[in-house]
Amino acid sequence: MRRLLLAATLLFAEPAMARDSLGIWNTWGAFSDAGVPRCYAIAMADKVEGRTNEFQPYFTVGTWPRRGTRGEIHVRLSRKIGPGSTVTLSLAGQRYTLVAGAVDAWAADRRMEAAVVAAMRSSATMSVTARSAAGRTFTDVYTLAGAASAMDAAMLGCAQN
Repeated sequence: MRRLLLAATLLFAEPAMARDSLGIWNTWGAFSDAGVPRCYAIAMADKVEGRTNEFQPYFTVGTWPRRGTRGEIHVRLSRKIGPGSTVTLSLAGQRYTLVAGAVDAWAADRRMEAAVVAAMRSSATMSVTARSAAGRTFTDVYTLAGAASAMDAAMLGCAQN
């Protein structure tokens, strides 16, 4: 049931998201968008009991063949962040300071992306922490079971483009 809910939510979360599913593994899905072309693995953050989010938080690892880009990470945060707020990704005992927008964050460079993607393959969870516009610290947590399979499916899905 959770897989079906995940697939339906991911397919209809944003109008610009791809409609071609490459598969679902636990809480992670892989999708392709031949029109761009792009492929990506995506998961929603774990639900926090009693917390209301401003936005649906999710984490993607994308492949953009025409740009020559593989393993590009993108985070949609659950809240708008405050001015000067740092967004920190914690994974496998490491902390990475991400480049932040108002509600999104990305790796600082390709080297960081590669390190994050490699660590995701052997870790159970990761978290993203920031300070909201209201001044409160919040953390979005992601379960990584199925992430490696979804990332591999996304990469293979765009291998022909």
